[in-house]
Amino acid sequence: MSRRKPASGGFAVPGAAPARQAVLSRFFQSTGSLKSACNPTGAADQAAEIDKSKKRPLENDGPVKKKAKKAQEKEGEKNFMPSRAPYHPEPKKCLRTRNVLKSLEKLKEFCCDSAPPQRRVQEQPLQERFAVLPKCTDFDDITHLRAKNAVSSENSKSQTNLKNIDCQFGSSHGSHESLQRTSDSKPPNKRSKSIYTPLELQYIELKQQHKDAILCVECGYKYRFFGEDAEIAARELNIYCHLDHNFMTASIPTHRLFVHVRRLVAKGYKVGVVKQTETAALKAIGDNKSSLFSRKLTALYTKSTLIGEDVNPLIKLDDAVNVDEIVTDTSTGYLLCICENKENVKDKKKGNIFIGIVGVQPATGEVVFDSFQDSASRSELETRISCLQPVELLLPSALSEQTETLIHRATAVSVRDDRIRVERMDNVYFEYSHAFQAVMEFYAKDVVDIKGSQSISGIINLTKPVICSLASLIRYLKEFNLEKVLSKPENFKQLSSEKEFMTINGTTLRNLEILQNQTDMKTRGSLLWVLDHTKTAFGRRKLKSWVTQPLLKLREINARLDAVSEVLHSESGVFGQIENHLRKLPDIERGLCSIYHKKCSTQEFFLIVKTLHHLKSEFQALIPAVNSHIQSDLLRTVILEIPELLSPVEHYLKILNEQAAKIGDKTELFQDLSDFPLIKKRKDEIQEVTDKIRIHLQEIRKILKNPSAQYVTVSGQEFMIEIKNSAVSCVPTDWVKVGSTKAVSRFHSPFIVENYRHLNQLREQLVLDCSAEWLDFLEKFSDHYHSLCKATHHLATVDCIFSLAKVAKQGDYCRPTVQEEKKILIKNGRHPVIDMLLGEQDQYVPNGTSLSDNSERVMIITGPNMGGKSSYIKQVALITIMAQIGSYVPAEEATIGIVDGIFTRMGAADNIYKGRSTFMEELTDTAEIIRRATSQSLVILDELGRGTSTHDGIAIAYATLEYFITDVKSLTLFVTHYPPVCELEKSYPQQVGNYHMGFLVSEDESEQDPGKEEQVPDFVTFLYQITRGIAARSYGLNVAKLADVPGEILQKAAHKSKELEGLVNMKRKRLKYFANLWMIHNAKDLQTWTDEFEMEGTETALPD
Repeated sequence: MSRRKPASGGFAVPGAAPARQAVLSRFFQSTGSLKSACNPTGAADQAAEIDKSKKRPLENDGPVKKKAKKAQEKEGEKNFMPSRAPYHPEPKKCLRTRNVLKSLEKLKEFCCDSAPPQRRVQEQPLQERFAVLPKCTDFDDITHLRAKNAVSSENSKSQTNLKNIDCQFGSSHGSHESLQRTSDSKPPNKRSKSIYTPLELQYIELKQQHKDAILCVECGYKYRFFGEDAEIAARELNIYCHLDHNFMTASIPTHRLFVHVRRLVAKGYKVGVVKQTETAALKAIGDNKSSLFSRKLTALYTKSTLIGEDVNPLIKLDDAVNVDEIVTDTSTGYLLCICENKENVKDKKKGNIFIGIVGVQPATGEVVFDSFQDSASRSELETRISCLQPVELLLPSALSEQTETLIHRATAVSVRDDRIRVERMDNVYFEYSHAFQAVMEFYAKDVVDIKGSQSISGIINLTKPVICSLASLIRYLKEFNLEKVLSKPENFKQLSSEKEFMTINGTTLRNLEILQNQTDMKTRGSLLWVLDHTKTAFGRRKLKSWVTQPLLKLREINARLDAVSEVLHSESGVFGQIENHLRKLPDIERGLCSIYHKKCSTQEFFLIVKTLHHLKSEFQALIPAVNSHIQSDLLRTVILEIPELLSPVEHYLKILNEQAAKIGDKTELFQDLSDFPLIKKRKDEIQEVTDKIRIHLQEIRKILKNPSAQYVTVSGQEFMIEIKNSAVSCVPTDWVKVGSTKAVSRFHSPFIVENYRHLNQLREQLVLDCSAEWLDFLEKFSDHYHSLCKATHHLATVDCIFSLAKVAKQGDYCRPTVQEEKKILIKNGRHPVIDMLLGEQDQYVPNGTSLSDNSERVMIITGPNMGGKSSYIKQVALITIMAQIGSYVPAEEATIGIVDGIFTRMGAADNIYKGRSTFMEELTDTAEIIRRATSQSLVILDELGRGTSTHDGIAIAYATLEYFITDVKSLTLFVTHYPPVCELEKSYPQQVGNYHMGFLVSEDESEQDPGKEEQVPDFVTFLYQITRGIAARSYGLNVAKLADVPGEILQKAAHKSKELEGLVNMKRKRLKYFANLWMIHNAKDLQTWTDEFEMEGTETALPD
């Protein structure tokens, strides 16, 4: 490979390629030659160019680090500007070497001149710099910061000018040492000046307004986090975080915003989205065209308020995305506000208090309220929290000690993402006077006649704590622009209506595993899991409310049972068609609520409206078949009402352009612009400018003398004239070159430059106008929100009926006979959950139950450990709940009298958070049942009294059960291992019956040793069959054997068990004999008693 020969002369002109030389000249032509640094004129030009190079875009957070780093590496401790040194002739080098050295020297000079003065010193270590970063919540006043920033900037400029003067004149005076001292002197600490970039000042101002939120700030094609927000985002989202100027910063791409926001919200954070409110074209013609892009907080999100385009996957709808994945969303959750009435000082000292709550699901629009007197245990409040399962609590800054303890226990979940988020508000917002005024202002703004308004009268009739909770919710939701969900108080539902729904407290929900199992807290293994065969998300939510609120009215229960029976036995194809329509439906309820809040995208709106229109058409076509084939009044009513309720959607669907809606193009969204004059006017203006530019093409063709010249569009740049590079000479000098390739160059004429700028401004203004019209369009659609929600509830009801029909098809299920009389008669009933978990491999042993007010209403159940006692009593309770839901039950026959509540006391566990022992937990739950149970209730007590000594436990169990027999008179299932409790059957033979779980006892011959006398535990075979009579022993050693307790321990335990059992039996016989002695009234009976006593003397004699 041949080298290029050097040109003659030591300092010949470089022979580099023209193209490469042109590229380098762009960087070096403004800095001047090395010689120009010596004369004042060249230095002045150079200083001006340096000032220009120091200007940074407003979005930049700091100087360019790479340039400063190169300057430090190349200059070290030397001066930044070259000095005039004595000339020493260099040895001759080849031309290529000299060219490279000269280029490097110029590049070094360029890097020194372009680096800001304050960056020319060595950077402080990262740890030291980070230590002085201000916290986001401790900023000074923004006005003070801006003033301080301006002063710091002026000082920085003056020091830079002084340095430039030294560089210009230092070499002419020959003072190389003074120049060295200038460069070596330590500059002022930049960090101490707190020079914030405009973007940082903007962030500080926003952060001061929203200190409790993590802010995602839109910066071009990404969202950025700053300061402490960046550190949190880096930790929770696993993204990179680094120091940039004054703050730590991290970023995410714009198209992944909804993913990361949802992740942060799931971890309990409040997240704010800050967006740019200006566009480049409109900013260019505004008064602030040289300032920073304006930004504002456009949305806030928490666990309960996760509604909007930024977080809804539906905004990503396109042909490449699976619709099933898009509509799948996280479960909705309640925002629950709690308020206490502290007026009664005596009750407050005892721990008793009157509580009011308001719960709202902003995603679905459901609002519930309740008020109640609660004891120190806060069992009533715990019941409502367990039933609603809120994801967020809104609380006053101070609550009673008992309530705070319950809140702490409810929010302390092991899995962090499942924790309930807690938001605190100042107590002043929970004061009644302030709250009542706020509520009246909110509801009275749209009411003409306040006195005659039903909504206002309904609000006034609410209790004080409920009004205080409602006022706080209104204030809180205004922060998220979601307060409209509370605008219709007539749609509020009272949570605990004793006249409509069965009472199921939180303890019962947990003990019976109605919503989730007690092993891993998942739905699988719960009653809801057995019953849930719904096809829609809103149907699943409806079924959950049915399960937690069984009905009390016989007519409503039978209406559901009739509907389930008809779906189960009907041969009509109508139900199959309806079931197919319910499959793969999006969450219409959430979608409608998102539309109601005006937080939906065009894709989501079109999907919801098109789905509703499709359902309207399909159900309309089914009306003749429904009238002729369906007999159930409940099904006929809800199905026939659906088409009429959905009729408004057709009008709105016709207005939309389907293709534009699917891609989110609001400028082409509306097909008929007659109702949108502003959009029509803006489009006419755009068309006018576009026509001018197209007409101008004729003039361009004449100038270029090319009749075939056309506009081209490349990389978004429109109306460019493409000319071959060989013909560039014919282009007028006033044309603007836009771009070029090796073959062609592209230009804009002055006319196009002016009009194209105006066209872009009109287009961006059109986008803003279309967004405004879109919000007005959603507001008009929201007038039909409540009728469409009613149709959705009808669809959910149908979905639940179909789900219960599928449960009935599982086999060996029967329709229960529900009646007003107090009785529970079950023939061969099974536990619904265990029966399904066992499947076909193991068959669950069925058992019967007979409880009635006219005969036995109390069952005392004994039996060996692990014999199936707890499963049996849970089975009775779950079958009762299923019957009052309107479901078929797992039994051959079942007659269920309506019970007004089910109360349970099961399990043995202490409560560390409440500071209660196991026995205290037992008695607290029992006391709550005693207070609330009625004669129409079903009460289940499992091994009451086992948390204390045997004598105390027997006494408490005996007295409690006797109280339920004589005073409460409820249907009761009482499980115990205390034989004395079974003696209540003798005292109340008409009301009480003794039962036990069947078993077989045999000795384990494999472990017998003839040479030893030690006792071996009996081997017990469980029959799992309820049998009349008492089980004298519990056979706990058998469980120890199954648990692989060492044999030596079992031998000793068996021996001790026999010894203690003999001692107890001896005492019983002695007591029996002495009891008979007091019944003797003659000598003959006394002699008989004496003979019997002496005959048993050796056995009954007490040991010494």
